[in-house]
Amino acid sequence: MPGDNKRKSDGKDRSRRRYRHDGTPIQLNIAGPSVWVTCIRGKEKAAVGELYELFEQYAAEMWPTEASTSSVAMEQAEDSDEEVDEEEDIEKQIAKEMSAMKRPRKETRFASCQTNTSCFVVISCKAPVDPIQLVSKHVESVLKTGVTKTKYTQRLTPVSGTCVTNIQEMKALCTRLLEPHLSDATAVPKWTYKIELRMRNHNTLSRPTIIEELATCVPPEYKVNLENPELFILVEIWKSVCGIGVVKDYYEMQKYNVMEIAKSGEPGFKEDDGGRVEAKGESAVQQHL
Repeated sequence: MPGDNKRKSDGKDRSRRRYRHDGTPIQLNIAGPSVWVTCIRGKEKAAVGELYELFEQYAAEMWPTEASTSSVAMEQAEDSDEEVDEEEDIEKQIAKEMSAMKRPRKETRFASCQTNTSCFVVISCKAPVDPIQLVSKHVESVLKTGVTKTKYTQRLTPVSGTCVTNIQEMKALCTRLLEPHLSDATAVPKWTYKIELRMRNHNTLSRPTIIEELATCVPPEYKVNLENPELFILVEIWKSVCGIGVVKDYYEMQKYNVMEIAKSGEPGFKEDDGGRVEAKGESAVQQHL
């Protein structure tokens, strides 16, 4: 029946759909280096769109590729041949347009991961993009200029890796990401640290259990400091996915909340002793141990 054929084709189209309507890619699973983002409710798609544009600008500057260089050269060549193209007959112009349509889709360094969760989106980063460097670059710019370049984005949390939310996998990932910071075993004094944990749509493991287990990944000579730590272990959990990133200057960068940074000069906001922007009534430091 016609109706049955329509339903089948719709399902087939949905299963094949890997790109948004504007041509940007969609990644079905959260995996690998990525940026976990909170945004205004109902503006998730708009936040993804503005972050694609913003991240691509930074990536082109920080990690230029041969592809981007050749793309610019191709555009310049096409512009220089414009007068010649005008002299071609219609058939040749149509053939050229058809050839352009058959070109492979441009390789992108970012993909939106499906979350179907209000106020929350995830942007996957493809090598060589480093999400920590990427977010730090943007937040530094916002701190310096007061301009966020985004309208719906709130907090940006970079994670260097992801795993299944179980204790063994999380400890293995945390240990691996801490290795570069533990390379100098003779360093004195040892740095202090804090585990910053955020959980969404997850009730299998408790906060105290996760924090206590991840703390065992840090050698005992490195002490916890809840007020002004030197190193932050950022732990993001969404359903059965865990993302971890190890960063410095997290409080100085206002917990990467660009919207709060932009609002910091408005009434009702103040800076606490650590230089962090704090909304009225919000606890400056969340206890986690």
